[in-house]
Amino acid sequence: MESSFVLLFMFTSLIAFMLSGAGLAFVLGAIAFISTILLWGPAALIVTVLNTFETMTSESLMAIPLYVLMASILQKSAIIDALYDAMEAWSARLNGGLAVGTIIICTILAAMTGVVGAAVAAMGILALPSMLSRGYHPPLALGAICAGGTLGILIPPSVVTIVYAITAQISIGQMFAAGIVPGLILAGSYIAYILIRTWLNPSLAPIPDDIEDLPLGEKLGKLKALILPAFVVFGVLGSIYTGIATPTEAAAVGVLGAAISALVTRRLSFEMLSGAATETLRVTAMILWITIGARAFISVFVATGGADSILGFVEGVEASRWVVLGVMVLVLIFLGLFLDEIGIILLCVPVFLPIIIALEFDPLWFGVLFMITAQMAYITPPFGYTLFYLKGVLPEGIGIGQVYRGVIPFFFIQVVVLIFFAVFPGVVTWLPEALSQVGK
Repeated sequence: MESSFVLLFMFTSLIAFMLSGAGLAFVLGAIAFISTILLWGPAALIVTVLNTFETMTSESLMAIPLYVLMASILQKSAIIDALYDAMEAWSARLNGGLAVGTIIICTILAAMTGVVGAAVAAMGILALPSMLSRGYHPPLALGAICAGGTLGILIPPSVVTIVYAITAQISIGQMFAAGIVPGLILAGSYIAYILIRTWLNPSLAPIPDDIEDLPLGEKLGKLKALILPAFVVFGVLGSIYTGIATPTEAAAVGVLGAAISALVTRRLSFEMLSGAATETLRVTAMILWITIGARAFISVFVATGGADSILGFVEGVEASRWVVLGVMVLVLIFLGLFLDEIGIILLCVPVFLPIIIALEFDPLWFGVLFMITAQMAYITPPFGYTLFYLKGVLPEGIGIGQVYRGVIPFFFIQVVVLIFFAVFPGVVTWLPEALSQVGK
């Protein structure tokens, strides 16, 4: 059978099944299974078996369940509650202060857990009622929570970053380093937007007259809530960049730090660990099933010459390499409307990365652009994950339409920051390069 026919069959089937709402992992696996039999017969399925075995025995992928377990334990250890209490004490008398504090806490949570759902759900429960009770404009409060929660994709230790690094076959530690500065710049951009907008229109985030200004000593005392988060962040990132542990080993350090934190807050129990383990099993199984299906799909795509055809087509197009990059970014943003970021990585990176290398772009830098498009996907209707995480905790009278309106300004901030990093790649690459020089 003609390979071109099989490629057409693969992509039309992929689009049709995705629109039907079927699970991505099983869609990819089924299409790869049928295509393999059509092309080479049942005996060729041994390749899928070998790919599956290689995926399940990958040492790098061990980091995923460990980081997810760390995040789940931290989410149940009351650390987030203490952080919010400290933030509220310091920012309550600033226009937009609670929204700014929410972004700061989301940044800290991103550096602690690397899991988006933990930050969005926690801030939806803690920060949203507080902001609404102070008279905050609902879309501003909702947008700050959604956008702040997505920082966990970019700031290490990020599970999404690990999947990208493994798929692109580049250093996880280098990808972690590349995400730090862009993540902080993005968080700073959110804060600047909130401060400027509430300064221009204070009614969006009013300061109630009855807010008590706590004594300085009491405020300083509340900063002890930062000790445990700093302990966990230093344990994970510090062990990586001091050379004590690999990123995979650092995940185990993070689990230990999370368990110690839960012990200190007196939340460590068999029931809590059991719940965290169950959540870890669910998330890890989802990621691995998608990985297995995507690897099977991509192996057929590559074997039929699909990747070479696309690369040859791009090389033959008489267009600027920046135009090609722009088209790829637009494709990623479009796919983010319908697919989760893990599926996009596993589908697109094996196809896009050879093009990026052929165009002489840095794969590390492209990885950061990729992560920002994943953040866009998280807040973009109709299937943005943060929108649904937040929908589950919305109080009565607040609809999903207000959530959609709230994320629009933050989406455009992400677009501006994405363009900034595309124009100034050195902002992304200087820290990984500096750390690699120190390592030598």
